[in-house]
Amino acid sequence: MSDAKLFDTKNAFSGMSVDNIDAAREFYSGTLGLEVVTNEMGFLEVHLETGGIILIYGKPDHEPASFTVLNFAVPDIDEAVDALNAAGIKTKIYEDGLPTDSKGIMRGNGPDIAWFKDPAGNVLSVLTTV
Repeated sequence: MSDAKLFDTKNAFSGMSVDNIDAAREFYSGTLGLEVVTNEMGFLEVHLETGGIILIYGKPDHEPASFTVLNFAVPDIDEAVDALNAAGIKTKIYEDGLPTDSKGIMRGNGPDIAWFKDPAGNVLSVLTTV
Protein backbone atom coordinates (compact mmCIF):
# COMPACT_ATOMS: atom_id res chain seq x y z
CA MET A 1 0.00 0.00 0.00
CA SER A 2 1.26 3.47 -0.87
CA ASP A 3 1.90 6.18 1.70
CA ALA A 4 0.59 8.81 -0.71
CA LYS A 5 -2.66 10.55 0.23
CA LEU A 6 -5.42 10.64 -2.31
CA PHE A 7 -6.22 14.25 -1.36
CA ASP A 8 -5.32 16.94 1.15
CA THR A 9 -7.16 16.42 4.45
CA LYS A 10 -6.27 19.65 6.28
CA ASN A 11 -9.74 21.08 5.66
CA ALA A 12 -11.69 17.90 6.47
CA PHE A 13 -14.70 18.25 8.77
CA SER A 14 -17.38 16.08 10.26
CA GLY A 15 -21.12 16.53 9.95
CA MET A 16 -24.34 15.33 11.53
CA SER A 17 -28.02 15.99 11.19
CA VAL A 18 -30.53 17.31 13.70
CA ASP A 19 -34.28 17.75 13.61
CA ASN A 20 -34.24 21.33 14.94
CA ILE A 21 -31.46 23.80 14.06
CA ASP A 22 -32.55 26.34 16.69
CA ALA A 23 -32.50 23.75 19.49
CA ALA A 24 -29.09 22.55 18.30
CA ARG A 25 -27.73 26.11 18.25
CA GLU A 26 -28.93 26.71 21.80
CA PHE A 27 -27.51 23.39 23.02
CA TYR A 28 -24.09 23.58 21.39
CA SER A 29 -23.59 27.30 21.95
CA GLY A 30 -25.70 28.20 24.98
CA THR A 31 -25.47 24.99 27.00
CA LEU A 32 -22.10 23.51 26.02
CA GLY A 33 -20.49 26.93 25.44
CA LEU A 34 -18.96 26.07 22.07
CA GLU A 35 -18.37 28.57 19.28
CA VAL A 36 -21.24 28.14 16.82
CA VAL A 37 -21.57 30.06 13.57
CA THR A 38 -24.50 29.94 11.15
CA ASN A 39 -23.10 29.66 7.63
CA GLU A 40 -24.54 31.05 4.40
CA MET A 41 -26.59 27.87 3.85
CA GLY A 42 -28.23 28.11 7.29
CA PHE A 43 -26.19 25.20 8.64
CA LEU A 44 -24.38 25.42 11.95
CA GLU A 45 -20.61 25.21 12.14
CA VAL A 46 -19.27 24.22 15.54
CA HIS A 47 -15.71 25.55 15.67
CA LEU A 48 -13.40 23.52 17.89
CA GLU A 49 -10.28 24.90 19.59
CA THR A 50 -8.19 22.46 17.52
CA GLY A 51 -9.30 24.21 14.33
CA GLY A 52 -11.72 21.44 13.38
CA ILE A 53 -15.31 22.10 12.39
CA ILE A 54 -18.45 20.05 12.86
CA LEU A 55 -21.23 20.85 10.42
CA ILE A 56 -24.74 20.50 11.83
CA TYR A 57 -27.60 20.56 9.35
CA GLY A 58 -31.33 20.23 9.69
CA LYS A 59 -33.01 17.16 8.30
CA PRO A 60 -36.81 16.79 8.56
CA ASP A 61 -36.67 12.98 8.78
CA HIS A 62 -33.63 12.98 11.10
CA GLU A 63 -32.94 9.77 12.96
CA PRO A 64 -30.24 9.83 15.62
CA ALA A 65 -27.24 7.64 14.96
CA SER A 66 -27.00 4.45 17.03
CA PHE A 67 -23.41 5.27 17.94
CA THR A 68 -21.38 8.12 19.45
CA VAL A 69 -20.97 10.91 16.89
CA LEU A 70 -18.81 13.33 18.90
CA ASN A 71 -16.33 12.76 21.73
CA PHE A 72 -14.87 15.40 24.03
CA ALA A 73 -11.60 14.39 25.70
CA VAL A 74 -11.44 15.82 29.23
CA PRO A 75 -8.80 15.67 31.95
CA ASP A 76 -11.30 14.89 34.75
CA ILE A 77 -14.36 12.77 33.91
CA ASP A 78 -16.11 13.39 37.23
CA GLU A 79 -15.73 17.15 36.90
CA ALA A 80 -17.04 17.06 33.31
CA VAL A 81 -20.03 14.89 34.25
CA ASP A 82 -20.84 17.09 37.24
CA ALA A 83 -20.77 20.16 34.96
CA LEU A 84 -23.03 18.45 32.40
CA ASN A 85 -25.48 17.35 35.09
CA ALA A 86 -25.49 20.86 36.62
CA ALA A 87 -26.42 22.18 33.16
CA GLY A 88 -29.40 19.80 33.10
CA ILE A 89 -27.81 17.22 30.80
CA LYS A 90 -28.46 13.60 31.71
CA THR A 91 -25.37 11.37 31.52
CA LYS A 92 -26.96 8.15 32.74
CA ILE A 93 -28.48 7.26 29.36
CA TYR A 94 -27.69 3.55 29.28
CA GLU A 95 -29.64 1.68 31.94
CA ASP A 96 -28.93 -1.80 30.57
CA GLY A 97 -26.05 -3.37 28.72
CA LEU A 98 -23.18 -1.04 29.62
CA PRO A 99 -21.59 -1.19 33.07
CA THR A 100 -21.98 2.44 34.11
CA ASP A 101 -22.08 3.84 37.62
CA SER A 102 -24.83 6.05 39.06
CA LYS A 103 -23.44 9.09 37.19
CA GLY A 104 -23.42 7.21 33.88
CA ILE A 105 -19.63 6.77 33.79
CA MET A 106 -18.14 3.53 32.52
CA ARG A 107 -14.85 2.98 34.27
CA GLY A 108 -12.03 0.50 33.78
CA ASN A 109 -12.77 -0.58 30.18
CA GLY A 110 -10.31 1.74 28.46
CA PRO A 111 -10.68 5.46 29.07
CA ASP A 112 -13.41 6.40 31.54
CA ILE A 113 -16.37 7.60 29.48
CA ALA A 114 -19.87 9.01 29.94
CA TRP A 115 -22.42 9.49 27.21
CA PHE A 116 -25.12 12.12 26.79
CA LYS A 117 -27.47 13.25 24.03
CA ASP A 118 -28.07 16.48 22.19
CA PRO A 119 -31.69 17.67 21.70
CA ALA A 120 -31.91 15.65 18.44
CA GLY A 121 -30.91 12.42 20.22
CA ASN A 122 -27.37 12.28 18.81
CA VAL A 123 -25.03 10.55 21.25
CA LEU A 124 -22.01 12.51 22.47
CA SER A 125 -19.45 11.63 25.10
CA VAL A 126 -16.88 12.97 27.50
CA LEU A 127 -13.95 10.67 28.10
CA THR A 128 -10.68 10.89 29.96
CA THR A 129 -7.55 11.74 28.09
CA VAL A 130 -4.90 9.05 28.07
